[in-house]
Amino acid sequence: MSHSPELRESTDRYYTAYYRDTLGIPDWSALVRRRGEEEIREHARLARLETLIGAGALRGRVLNVGCGTGGFNAAAAAAGVQVAGVDACAEAVAICALRPAAGLGFARAAAEALPFADGAFDLVHCFSVIEHVDSVPATIREMVRVTRRGGAIYVHTPNAWSFYEGHYKLFWAPLMPRRVARAYLRLRGRPVAYFATLRRLTRRAIVRGFAAAGVTELTFYDDDRPRETLGRARVLTGAYYRLSGVAPYLELVARKT
Repeated sequence: MSHSPELRESTDRYYTAYYRDTLGIPDWSALVRRRGEEEIREHARLARLETLIGAGALRGRVLNVGCGTGGFNAAAAAAGVQVAGVDACAEAVAICALRPAAGLGFARAAAEALPFADGAFDLVHCFSVIEHVDSVPATIREMVRVTRRGGAIYVHTPNAWSFYEGHYKLFWAPLMPRRVARAYLRLRGRPVAYFATLRRLTRRAIVRGFAAAGVTELTFYDDDRPRETLGRARVLTGAYYRLSGVAPYLELVARKT
C-alpha cells in the first residue's frame, strides 16, 4: 500500500522516538519498519473483532480509543467501516490526519473525557491502551457511556500476571514491585521513565471497573500465545500458564445491556 512521503517520514520519526529513545529496544529499527506496515497488519484485528463479536460487529459506528497513528482506522475505513479515532497525543493525531482513508475522522482527547455523545457508537475498540491511562475506572466509564445499549466494548491489554512486559519486550516477573522493576530495567540498560506510565492490570481489576460502570456481561478470551515462551524459559513459563490458567494478555468483549 502506497503512502505519501510525509506520512512515512512522520510515522518513522514518531516510532523511532518511541522504540529507540523511550524504550531503548536494541532492535528498534525492525519495529519501526513493522509500524510502516501497520495498516496492512490491522486487517487481522478487524477479522478478530468479527470472530469474537459477530459478523455484524463492524457494520455500525466504531470508536477506536487510543488510535495512535491511525493504522487500525485506515484499515477499517478502507473496508467500509464508519470509524472514528481519539488519542491524547497531539503528534499521533496529526499523523492520523495525513492518512487518506480517515473514516469519521480523529479527535485529540484523553480517554477519561471522550468528546462524544452518550450512546454514539455501536462498538468501542481499545487495544493496548487502557494500561496507559491516568484513570482506568474513568476510562471504562467513558467507554461505556459512549456505547449504545446493545453495543459492545473490546479491550486488549497485558495481564499483570504474565512473564512478559510487552512494551519493553522483556522477560518479566508477574507483579514485580516497582522499585525492583526500575532496577531491573537499569540492569538491562533500558530507560525507566516510561515504566511509571504503565498500569499493571488483572482480570479482577477489569471486571471491577466495568461493574462500577454498570456492565457485568463480560467474556474473556484466553487464546493469545505467550510471547516469552519462544525463549529459553519456555518450559518454565509454558508450565506456569498451563497449570495456573493465567492468560498472558487480557482480551475481552463487554456488552452494554
